[in-house]
Amino acid sequence: MGNVETTRGGAENSNPLSNQNLPPKAHSSTLQSTMPVHSHPVTQDYKISRQVLGVGINGKVVECHNRKTGTKFALKVLRDVPKARREVELHYMASEHRHIVKIFDVYENTYNGVKCLLVVMECMEGGELFSRIQERAQSAFTEREGAEIMYDICCAVQYLHRMNIAHRDIKPENLLYSTKGSSGVLKLTDFGFAKRTDATAIRPLETPCYTPYYAAPEVLGPEKYDKSCDMWSIGVVMYILLCGFPPFYSAHGLPMSPGMKTRIRSGQYVFPSPEWDRVSEAAKDVIRGLLKTDPSERLTIDQVMAHKWITHYMKVPETPLFTPAVLNEERMQWSEMQDEMEKTLASMRVGNEDIHIKSLKESNNKLLNKRMKKEKK
Repeated sequence: MGNVETTRGGAENSNPLSNQNLPPKAHSSTLQSTMPVHSHPVTQDYKISRQVLGVGINGKVVECHNRKTGTKFALKVLRDVPKARREVELHYMASEHRHIVKIFDVYENTYNGVKCLLVVMECMEGGELFSRIQERAQSAFTEREGAEIMYDICCAVQYLHRMNIAHRDIKPENLLYSTKGSSGVLKLTDFGFAKRTDATAIRPLETPCYTPYYAAPEVLGPEKYDKSCDMWSIGVVMYILLCGFPPFYSAHGLPMSPGMKTRIRSGQYVFPSPEWDRVSEAAKDVIRGLLKTDPSERLTIDQVMAHKWITHYMKVPETPLFTPAVLNEERMQWSEMQDEMEKTLASMRVGNEDIHIKSLKESNNKLLNKRMKKEKK
């Protein structure tokens, strides 16, 4: 989907940005004192491919190769504006974590009179989280595996929150595997909406940046909000991970209908049968704590990490889940729903009411139809 922005490669190479104690080289400038930025052309060091890997929030991502080693990387191209600089700064600050996509190089170049930032990142060749699970349709995906995945995601978020960084766009499309196969590492990417938070302020973030299905109640209105909106998104991701469908959906066509806003604001969701019959109460307890409508009552990342379902994930029951079958059955519809959510999010960001959003009713989405039928019963 549209948020693929990195690729795996070059883990064995030294990171030119890793030594933060040295002053920038003469040919470099700095976005921050800790992050050197090269001013010479990126093409001196990397061979740029025309292969587009995806489009992130603020720019496209193409494949590139290190000229000396031949190692494959991903190159994100951003127009050099304050928002892009914030994205790169925050991503770089966090990129040493195992479960956050790594930045290797940053360049300031000008193309056709336009100043750009070019960010060289590891190449995430293992695909998106849910695509990986879809491929497991013929084999069991257990609750224990789901708990381990949530542990990895929460480790990354805990790292961010302890640095007073809110990601603000946590969703399955931004969770990618480094490689195919069992050795792949799950990592969080796309810091286009990330923002520093003031630890002394109460709910300091103000700009609503979100994807509808993962949006916290306070993000849907003018109220201020903070890192707790990330926790809500984690709750929605966890819900989908354990059953294959989202807890909130539109009953009237559009991805973000008034009815859907009401559901989110009032915390209206259920654990329907049969998908949730075998899921442990411990898992449901985590979700209930994350999907609290009042941010002050919502679990913090440290509380989630201390919960037995996360802390002792290797002891979670190996109960087979419906997730792969549901995701695989609705493969085409799920992809279309993701695309429609992205279009809705884009219209919300720019405030352009003229953008046409295809109705989910028009798309004949089987997954949502199934959920609505169960709701009527």
